[in-house]
Amino acid sequence: MKKRNGQIGSIREFDKKYSYDGKDLGVSFAGGHTIFKVWSPLAERIELRLYQDGQGEQYESHEMAADRNGTWKLELPEVLYGKYYDYRVWNNGEAVLTADPYAVGCSCNGSRSMVVDLRATDPEGFDRDRAPALGAESIIYELHIKDFSYDKESGIPDEFRGRYKAFTVKGEDGREPVCIEHLKALGITHVHLLPFYDYGSVDEAGDDSQFNWGYDPLNYNVPEGSYATDPEDGYVRIRECKEMIQALHENGLRVIMDVVYNHTYSEDSWLNRMVPDYYYRREADGTLANGSACGNDVAAGRAMVDNYIADSVLYWAKEYHVDGFRFDLMGLLTVELMNRIRRELDEAFGPNEKMIYGEPWRADESPMEKGTRAALKENTHYLSEGISVFSDNTRDVLKGHVFYEEEKGFVNGEPGLEEKVLNAVTGWQDGAEDFQPVSCAQIINYVSAHDNFTLWDKLLLSMHKELFVNRAIEETVFYNNYEDVLEANKLAAFICFTCQGYLFLQAGEEFGRTKLGDDNSFMSSPEINMLRWKQAEERKDLVDYYKGLIALRKKLPGLCDKSASAADRVTGKQIHGPGAVSFLVDNRDKGNEEWDRLFILYNAGDASCRVPAPEGEWVILADKKETNCRRAVKNMDGMIEAEPHSGLMLGRKAGTR
Repeated sequence: MKKRNGQIGSIREFDKKYSYDGKDLGVSFAGGHTIFKVWSPLAERIELRLYQDGQGEQYESHEMAADRNGTWKLELPEVLYGKYYDYRVWNNGEAVLTADPYAVGCSCNGSRSMVVDLRATDPEGFDRDRAPALGAESIIYELHIKDFSYDKESGIPDEFRGRYKAFTVKGEDGREPVCIEHLKALGITHVHLLPFYDYGSVDEAGDDSQFNWGYDPLNYNVPEGSYATDPEDGYVRIRECKEMIQALHENGLRVIMDVVYNHTYSEDSWLNRMVPDYYYRREADGTLANGSACGNDVAAGRAMVDNYIADSVLYWAKEYHVDGFRFDLMGLLTVELMNRIRRELDEAFGPNEKMIYGEPWRADESPMEKGTRAALKENTHYLSEGISVFSDNTRDVLKGHVFYEEEKGFVNGEPGLEEKVLNAVTGWQDGAEDFQPVSCAQIINYVSAHDNFTLWDKLLLSMHKELFVNRAIEETVFYNNYEDVLEANKLAAFICFTCQGYLFLQAGEEFGRTKLGDDNSFMSSPEINMLRWKQAEERKDLVDYYKGLIALRKKLPGLCDKSASAADRVTGKQIHGPGAVSFLVDNRDKGNEEWDRLFILYNAGDASCRVPAPEGEWVILADKKETNCRRAVKNMDGMIEAEPHSGLMLGRKAGTR
């Protein structure tokens, strides 16, 4: 593999010669001294430049000395907390300025790094902050920090709307729960936050009308400044990010960080300026690989790339108390790296204490390093059982193809999907699709996420095409209540919450969130993306339906089981006709269960479905109207009935036959 001027030949030989496993890259402190250290094996010379603040003139510079394994080091006899810095690096006789790829603090917009006293950024009591205990089930709620509280109806003070601090505001005066109170009342266990490391697509000094999902990494180990009340002060973003996580923990919620190690904001990154051509994949003709569809692919599988990613994950887990990680385009990373991250998190925090899941796909092909496997869906069985993947199979079977608005799924009227729906119930353990999970612990069930249409919009667009013949339509079309769309929404949730595997929903799905048909809102206006909290009140019935499903799920060991034998609990799978299927679940668990058996029926058809009642004394736990209930089954001559477009769950009282 030839590189610029022959400086990098064989990657394996280069890694063998220069790989550095020390944990002291960046800035460290010892004996009243500040130590700067970078990895830059191709550099001819490196100069450290110091600044009093993030915008002012350089006040001092120092030459660094070459150290072992391609590192450079400088030790200054003072503690430089609060000072900013960057590096001038000479490669091939040319000098470039770069921030520190290993920095843990930065200036506004991230072009300068900051020397940080991390203990001074800890909120009061942060040393005692602990994640809530894991319960019977993990239910993940995907949320964007700005979406969460940008709405003026959110009840959040203006100065905190769209920022980290919004998570610290508690509800009062008996008002309908919004923001953090809504999350608590809903019963979810994990909040998955879209990227909140420092990203490059928003001007942190700009106005509040800017928006981006944040899949544009700039400084991987620093919180994003646009969510801080003061992006100019490098300490504020760190402290307020920690306050957000602490507040979520105090409210019984674990925190998942969405991480994007597969590409950077641009190829002209701090990583590339420090070590040209090492951190990115290239095609045989020398062009940048673009499996991410974002212009570049980070070269996972190389020693120092893998070290960087693993160390970054461990840093967020240790310093910020992050409880888990969702990997964007995980198919561009390697099985070996993902298993290493799982192992290192387990060693540091205990087995599976930190959750890991990701997208087991990529946008296009990407040349992998020899001897590695891509962390793609077809390679799921090579991944540790403690690494989960999104089940796009379940998603598309339930609501239709994710990219084509008109294509329907099981809940919105597509025929012939009965068998696939039953395959989804046991987390695709039967090998019916193009992958074979080790167990349902590797499955994340969902029907909507930030990408593509919201569930509401997908259902509306596919079920009411007549409304969209003319695209110049009124926004109110998306806010109107449609009984058939509400029914399909409830049925999609019912099925998702009765499948084995982990559970995931997009913020606002529980009240029919709309983005007005925008299927790629990554940089649309905050108004398009924000959660509209009035909808949570207007669609309280739908919210309560989700709330009941969440509460009920936690009480059902037969569905919460993540063991390799969990699929064996599901028996009696039957197809009763178009759109109608049922199955039984062994719900026994050490004799503590209230119901030892479950009977679950999905009826997506237009007519009621009557099936023979299973033997025993049963109660209705959930149906079309209500979830987490306890109602007697009506005597219908040995038959039970599910209404059209609905789910039905019965529980058999333990000890009865």
